[in-house]
Amino acid sequence: MLPTLTPHGTWRTHARCRGIDPVIFHPVNEDDAAEEAKAICALCPVREACLEYAIEAREKDGVWGGLAPDERPTPPPR
Repeated sequence: MLPTLTPHGTWRTHARCRGIDPVIFHPVNEDDAAEEAKAICALCPVREACLEYAIEAREKDGVWGGLAPDERPTPPPR
């Protein structure tokens, strides 16, 4: 699946996390460490597109669209 397009590129182009160390979004201990990632996502203009991507791509790790894997809705069956 292709990333969602925006008027000026893909949602990834406008993501607030762009250029930030990915380790923040893939913490070893997802309890407290994920809060930093979620704070970044909370102010992101493309948060919804990011979350949609994670659900559709069935991402199993990391914070996407402000949600950890156990917080994301279950994707529909393929």
